[in-house]
Amino acid sequence: MLKDFELSYNYYSSRRDMEIISNIVDSLKKILAEDSKQEQPLFLKISDNLIMNIARKVVQEKKQTFLIGITGESASGKTVFVDNTIKACVKDKTKGIYTVIRCDDYYKDTSKELQEAGSYEALFKTGFSFDTPDVIDLDLMKSHLVALKEGLTIKSPKYDFVTCVSDPNGDEKTPAKVILTEGLYVLNEGVRDIMDVKVYVFTPLEVIKDRWYKRARERGKTGEAADLQFADVNKTAQQYIRPTYQISDAVINGLVSQEYIQEITDKIFRALKSIEF
Repeated sequence: MLKDFELSYNYYSSRRDMEIISNIVDSLKKILAEDSKQEQPLFLKISDNLIMNIARKVVQEKKQTFLIGITGESASGKTVFVDNTIKACVKDKTKGIYTVIRCDDYYKDTSKELQEAGSYEALFKTGFSFDTPDVIDLDLMKSHLVALKEGLTIKSPKYDFVTCVSDPNGDEKTPAKVILTEGLYVLNEGVRDIMDVKVYVFTPLEVIKDRWYKRARERGKTGEAADLQFADVNKTAQQYIRPTYQISDAVINGLVSQEYIQEITDKIFRALKSIEF
């Protein structure tokens, strides 16, 4: 009799889960259909199975962490997308909804190299590059992401883009339902295998260039130093970053407004909260 009850319960539970999954899928498809009609839609590409996979994970793995990796070229809009996604998250007052890990915090300390060269311009003329995966401690970043997924608290380092100093005593990061990680190399081979969703932010090169030079000035790089680094940025993007476009689950438009990012991500979170999230 107990066995019959278990079979009946499992059948009911499975059927109920499928109904909820179907409702979430329908809601997400409606949001994406409305987005596609915009002059500047947020979503430029969605893989065929992404919506179903998200719905299934939310319903059937309620207690599991959801890890989203967001990449794109330098100055493409990764941070803007993440920050405005967070604004949609924080409308929910529940603690433990999200944690953010930024690849930029994991740059290795190169203050000695900068001091020895005497200037950024001189450093770049030696062939040094800030735009290859080996200047970032991806192993440490991955270990921190895995620890967060396992429910552990970590302390991420903090990097100063003016002095090139890496402080190991950065910010404490706590486990959460959603972990957002963004940066140049979060979808690189050796890191992307732990991601539940892989996102690529696409922005035209001319827009990237304007944004990049503006940010470079804020970080103390001007003139020939900026020109040398941007040439390297463009070259290394071709080798390390642009290929991840092909393996991404979703491609995001880096030209949309911050307000529209918040609007769409808020709709998505509300759709997912049709069950306890």
